Parts: sequence; structure tokens; C-alpha cells
Amino acid sequence: MDSQQVFNVGQQGLYMLLMVSAPVLLTVLVVGLIVSIFQAATQIHEATLSFVPKIIAAVAVLAVAGPWMITTLIEYLQRMLQSIPSVVG
Repeated sequence: MDSQQVFNVGQQGLYMLLMVSAPVLLTVLVVGLIVSIFQAATQIHEATLSFVPKIIAAVAVLAVAGPWMITTLIEYLQRMLQSIPSVVG
């Protein structure tokens, strides 16, 4: 296995990580921004007010996008495991 193959495998892994984690991260980011604007406008600085909506949004996104995320990760893992003989041999 040469350095170009190692680089490609690492690049594919990072791209997969970004693609699978993006829906949850973007949703939590947007909900956090909305809650922060609400807190700044109303001057309510309750700690649980920032966490509870983010957790609810993350669970909702995982319920909706979870099957796609698992399927994508399983397909990637199958491709990586099937490529082991060509890399080693």
C-alpha cells in the first residue's frame, strides 16, 4: 500500500465523517443560534433553556436521518473491508 492509497482512504473516511455528522451538527447549530437570540432578546439566561431544545432537535434529526446514516456507514465499512485483499495482496 503506497502513500497515495493511504491518503485516499483517509480522505474518504473524513468525507464520510463530515457527511454523516452534518445533519445533526447543522441542526444543533441552528437551534442553538435561535435559542441564543431568544435569550439575548428576553434576557433570560437559564442554563437548561439552551440544552433542552438542542437535545430534542438532535434526537429528532437522529430519528429522521438515523437510518440513512447507518446505511451509509455500513456501506462504507463493507467497501473498506472488501478492499483489504486488494491492498494487502
